[in-house]
Amino acid sequence: MRAVDGVSIEIGSGEVLGLVGESGCGKSTLGRGILGLLPEGARADGEVLYGGRNLVGLPQKALRRLRGPDLGLIFQEPMTRLNPLSRIEDHFRETLKQHEPHLGEREIRKRSLETLGKMGIPPTRFRQYPHEFSGGMRQRIMIALALVLRPKLLIADEPTTSLDVIVEGQILALLADLRQNFGTALLLITHNLGIVAESCDRMAVMYAGRIAEEGPVRDVFADPAHPYTRELLRATISLDTKELHSIPGAPPNLMHPPPGCRFHPRCPDAMQVCVSEQPVERRLDGDRRVQCWLHGPEQRIPEGGRQKLDRERIGIADEA
Repeated sequence: MRAVDGVSIEIGSGEVLGLVGESGCGKSTLGRGILGLLPEGARADGEVLYGGRNLVGLPQKALRRLRGPDLGLIFQEPMTRLNPLSRIEDHFRETLKQHEPHLGEREIRKRSLETLGKMGIPPTRFRQYPHEFSGGMRQRIMIALALVLRPKLLIADEPTTSLDVIVEGQILALLADLRQNFGTALLLITHNLGIVAESCDRMAVMYAGRIAEEGPVRDVFADPAHPYTRELLRATISLDTKELHSIPGAPPNLMHPPPGCRFHPRCPDAMQVCVSEQPVERRLDGDRRVQCWLHGPEQRIPEGGRQKLDRERIGIADEA
């Protein structure tokens, strides 16, 4: 099984790339794979180039040196990431001492409290244990632990989950500050397309382990090139929403992905060619790319491939 298959993305210094898609499409696996944090037994191939260095296959000792000051990760589940036996100050002391051993206790405390303060956590709570915080506050502590080292590349996996809109705004402002003042590159993994519209330069849409579409946020929102992107945007709720829209069905089991285009069983625009042929990547105007037969190339489409798929004849349901 390939949880991530043939993905190619690029993030420049000071740039924010939003990675969106339904649950189970491989977004978190991609983020952790970049940092070499895959589960035991998982295997990665290909290249992850950071500063001209391929991270795939690096010894864990070398990767651990990069994690923190170079590569940061905000985990999705704060409940399981904080040691229940250690105070919050101990978490920060251990993190900073591991990567910046020259720092004294005063500087450690100052930097820790400054970062926590930006997350809305007062100094009076610095010596408390994780169980004394709510789930939302634990999430803020996890974010502060990732940011205190000012990493050059930060992978944020659903950083605003379970947080109210006020704290969400504070966190997005802090991420923007890192980007502007320290040139931090950010991979923002999220289901919230509103956050992508507000905070990201480019977006990549992931489905069933592959990148369906990538391009500048403004262009993708204005004119989505892939049917999956279009359906995701239609499912977004706004003040103008009059009726709810959803995509029939669910992402496929990656143990046995469908042949051809992996979205074709759910795609309203599926054609005969989509059932058997995996679409090739096409470059569009405005620095955009898409994998969809609606955009050719014509020379690869067999005779009759442009015909609309007879979904009823081949037994593809329109409902989950």
